[in-house]
Amino acid sequence: MEKMLQEYFLSYFYRPKNSAMIFHHLSIKQVTKVTSLAVEIVFDIPNDLTADFSYKAGQYLTLKATVNGQEVRRAYSISSAPHEAELKVVVKAVEHGLFSNHAMTLRAGDQIEVATPDGLFIHENSSSPANYLMVAAGSGITPITSMVKHILYTEPESNVALIYGNQSVAQTIYYEQFNDLKDQYNERFHLQYCFSREDRDEALFGRVSKGNLNYFLKQKLEGIAFAKAYLCGPEEMITMTTNNLTEKEVLAKEDIKFELFTTTDNKLEIKEDGHLSELTVILDDETHSLTLKRDENLLDVMLKNDIDAPYSCQGGICSSCICQIEEGSADMAKNSILTDSEIEEGLTLACQAYPTSAKIKINFDEV
Repeated sequence: MEKMLQEYFLSYFYRPKNSAMIFHHLSIKQVTKVTSLAVEIVFDIPNDLTADFSYKAGQYLTLKATVNGQEVRRAYSISSAPHEAELKVVVKAVEHGLFSNHAMTLRAGDQIEVATPDGLFIHENSSSPANYLMVAAGSGITPITSMVKHILYTEPESNVALIYGNQSVAQTIYYEQFNDLKDQYNERFHLQYCFSREDRDEALFGRVSKGNLNYFLKQKLEGIAFAKAYLCGPEEMITMTTNNLTEKEVLAKEDIKFELFTTTDNKLEIKEDGHLSELTVILDDETHSLTLKRDENLLDVMLKNDIDAPYSCQGGICSSCICQIEEGSADMAKNSILTDSEIEEGLTLACQAYPTSAKIKINFDEV
């Protein structure tokens, strides 16, 4: 499964140069409850930062706050579209989620630290009319929302089909907004809801399952040839959808792009955990030397030693902490981003990398 996920990611997209993340203090313009468990946050962007906060549909923002005396960073996908005036994210409360529950208390006028947009899960406009398939579940809809609005607005002859899964209407982020888009774009926007705990006429019952996806493709989208598919949500849904689309030859694997919002837990067998490794870090043209145990990941050790390495999710899902291994070796506990060829070239995720050699040298500046 892990290898399959790696092979399907966006290996050819532009990778921005890594460096220590620069955060800006932004005022919150508006906070709106979009479900009982999620809020939409609109940021007030000063004129002198407008260019810094320009973005592509599908990218995310890293938010930073001090909660209970602890610095916490989290990545949240941008739900507004690049052509829109406002910059928005949606934060969904997670049980025991330190940052997400803090976000539920934010109000208009509050300030929060925000890094400039990042991320590789992006839509590049087509020069000719195209059909796009979108598959999302839960809060995985946020980057898809940006893509749907952007495509419908900037590609006037392109079509979008979206299948979107939730428990119920009440827990559906942007339910009314998508209905409005359906009314506005009518023949160009094909919308299918799935509700796992509510039976409604306009929706399929259950999750975004293989059966529901096939129904949508066959009964609602028969004869449509898709240029690309964008998937966002749980790993199980992404794996099922990817396998189904490729097996039925709906799309080739290189035309299926995805972003994980949750992953299965992988346990890495630490070898020689009592042994030490010498770590050299190149970041922003400075060199740092550290010593760590084989059972410590690279990012944790850097942060403990006050090295401001770039990071966001700390779960192997975003791309913030990618670095180049120039000497030595490391194994990753999880990886949903890098392809096999990129790993062979020496790229690794610092938040998931554990040293396997006596010396290891990593470089953030050359990525």
